[in-house]
Amino acid sequence: MITKIAWKNIWFKPLNTALSIILLTASVAIITLLILLQEQFEKKFSDNIDGIDIVLGAQGSPLQLILSSVYQVDAPTGNIDYTEAKKWMKHPFVQTAIPLAFGDNYRGFRIVGTTPDYLIKYGAEVKEGKIFANNFEVVVGSEIAEKMSLKIGDKFFGSHGDAEEGEVHENHAYIVTGIASKTGKVIDNLILCNIQSVWAMHDHEHEEGAEADDHEHSVTANVHEDHEHDHAEEGHHEHDEADITEEGKEITAVLVKFRSKMGIVTWPRIIAQNTKMQAASPAIEINRLFSLFGIGLDALKYLAYGIMLISGISIFIALFNTLKERKYEFALLRVNGASRLQLLSLVLIESLLLCITGYVFGTIVGRIALMFISGSSEDEFKMSFNPFEFVWEKEGYLFLLTIFVGILAAVIPAVKAYSLNISKTLANA
Repeated sequence: MITKIAWKNIWFKPLNTALSIILLTASVAIITLLILLQEQFEKKFSDNIDGIDIVLGAQGSPLQLILSSVYQVDAPTGNIDYTEAKKWMKHPFVQTAIPLAFGDNYRGFRIVGTTPDYLIKYGAEVKEGKIFANNFEVVVGSEIAEKMSLKIGDKFFGSHGDAEEGEVHENHAYIVTGIASKTGKVIDNLILCNIQSVWAMHDHEHEEGAEADDHEHSVTANVHEDHEHDHAEEGHHEHDEADITEEGKEITAVLVKFRSKMGIVTWPRIIAQNTKMQAASPAIEINRLFSLFGIGLDALKYLAYGIMLISGISIFIALFNTLKERKYEFALLRVNGASRLQLLSLVLIESLLLCITGYVFGTIVGRIALMFISGSSEDEFKMSFNPFEFVWEKEGYLFLLTIFVGILAAVIPAVKAYSLNISKTLANA
């Protein structure tokens, strides 16, 4: 009964109530959004660097090298000589070394030349078809297969570079031989082929440039010059594989895992002093990124807490002002048998109802905002967020904080209701 009365009382002045709920909703929505973003962002980044101690690549920004080679969200710093890189890949300190050669893209999804170890590193399996064995055969990530409706045997053409609007090489097609299982990691949004495919297109583009003078250099992996005859395609495959050698070839980066942690400490200095490459540590660079990212998150959190404080003050003012107008109502309730504790409970429940309503709306609005952010980040960076995930511990603390604000805002009005003098109030009525 008290809860029912409290619910009707808070809507006695709908504008005051709406303002309090809107302020509380805004603060809870911002904090919820930041909690989900930070939790999922850090988890995705941490999962993708698991098992990578060092990334070898061209000199430049270490963070750019990590973002481009591990997360596939930036342009590479350049290429490195494969022969030189291979010497370091066979170093006694090295447990595994996975080379990467970036080529073109298919509708914005990057085509990466690598080895089957890349799938093993991310825990992906070829759930349909088989692994790439010949040049220009590709294994497609689960997200790409779903979005592009690709299936085994499908052919497609790559576009120049990383831009989706790049020049399409229509004379040569990739063929899908496998579809990878879903992992929730970066590999889900990649198209994988062997490194020789990237080299083959690299050499082919040089030849076309020499013949046509106006054809720009590109690094794409396309084949099948004759699409009408299967036996002609097979002959072309064999020709490409026979002609491709490692001498003078380049790759983009190498993902290295060491047998000993000594490599993590010594390699960045040794590589910088003895080669034209750099060795960047994903852990160090991502921690640096998180620290920069955290400054912005903290600023937004402080803003949200400020809004929550303002909402608490708004609730206090609303309750305090209505208490003056409702003191006769409270006196009549006392005359009709209501106890002091019931009046105190009535005021507290009104405040708590406002806070719970604001919290519920805030968590919903925060998740709706995350859906929009996820859609944008997926288009731009091929990184999505789950708006339906619950971070129970942090969101539980947020709920308790919201309740605390409600109780704090109601303390003075509730005490005044508790200490109301019935006879004096009715005498002045």
